[in-house]
Amino acid sequence: MKTLGKGWLEDYLNFRKDLLQEVSSKAKGKSSHPEHSLYRILQPTGIMYGHGLRFEGEPEEDLSQKDRMKILLAESLISSSLLYHDKAINNPDEFSNVIMKTLENIGNFYNNIFPELATPSKTLFGRKKSPLELAEKILEKRIDRTAAYEGSFWTQFFHNSLLFLDVFIFGQWIHTNADKIVADFFRYEREELRFSVVKVIAAASHANRSVVEEEKKLLELFIQSTDLSSEKRKEAFAIFEKGIDITEINLPSENSWILKKFFLEIAILTMWADRRVEKQEEDFLKRFSEYLGFNEEDLENSMIAIEGFVLEHWEQLEYLQNKQDYQLVSEHFIKRVSKVAEKNKSRLQREVQDSEELGEMLKKSRSNELTQVEKERMRELLIGVLKTVPTFVIISLPQKFLTLPILLKILPKNIFNDEP
Repeated sequence: MKTLGKGWLEDYLNFRKDLLQEVSSKAKGKSSHPEHSLYRILQPTGIMYGHGLRFEGEPEEDLSQKDRMKILLAESLISSSLLYHDKAINNPDEFSNVIMKTLENIGNFYNNIFPELATPSKTLFGRKKSPLELAEKILEKRIDRTAAYEGSFWTQFFHNSLLFLDVFIFGQWIHTNADKIVADFFRYEREELRFSVVKVIAAASHANRSVVEEEKKLLELFIQSTDLSSEKRKEAFAIFEKGIDITEINLPSENSWILKKFFLEIAILTMWADRRVEKQEEDFLKRFSEYLGFNEEDLENSMIAIEGFVLEHWEQLEYLQNKQDYQLVSEHFIKRVSKVAEKNKSRLQREVQDSEELGEMLKKSRSNELTQVEKERMRELLIGVLKTVPTFVIISLPQKFLTLPILLKILPKNIFNDEP
């Protein structure tokens, strides 16, 4: 995948075959709710927050943001389809058939629900395009629309975060018969959900009763890019001008866990526009979290998810490159994760005691300086221990940020005792 020219989607599928089969196996095992599994795949990549920053097994080539978003949108849609697939996939041929059907669904989905992206199923010479060709072209068109708004972190956040709604609606749409009535319903849902995002951002921006000029400018850009009707657009500007109470953010009656999680994390990230979350904003987040049906732990987990995402990608998120900000976020994140670790102290202690390799390293570290290779291995093992905590099965941990000294600060001291 050195370049993303014509045929990039087929190259991607070949490159990612093993990982996609792993997603399919997880779906078959049904070890967790499909929405939790989908969040676990999407959250670390940044696509929920409008940024294609990372994907597992990424090739070494330096990809542009546009190319990265193309790959991540394809991966997100395919992963969603595999996680919601309700039949066992028993062999490579069946897996290939499911992938081909998914590509066909992607083409049909965008042609029906996103009329502005409509792409003919035949070439100029009358040849019928394969599902692979059609899906590749449509995904390119979809990302071209968001690429028109490239710029600062916030510009991309406001525009590209809507790609998550594509994935969410696609997950519902693949289980229906694509007749005109169904297509009309999903086009309506698409507009309503986008409008709900506008309301969430407006409510979050007004939480501290002070809307900065930058927020105002960015929301204007956001509203212009949502393809809302002129009537809805006028209403959106009015909402942002005067603010909106969370009780007025009408969520769809069939709202899902991952959709609610998305709304909550969009609100949290909006509050980062001025680089800090104030007391009034914290109170707003608590009320909004309750309104969505989440408890305090759910809110805390989303705060950890957002702070971990920001810390992991600090260098790429230019708007946050300030030493003082970094220190503040680090402290908040370490405090939150330490609290979760303390709650799960017994589990963590068992994991440490069960790891012979880790035990040997800890024993050696008490009398000798570990080599750099040993320190790195110890870091990896301790992250593995932390990942056994249920919270971190769903939330991605920031690997680069979690250095050995930080891990030793986060983990409860007495889990390293030899006696339980």
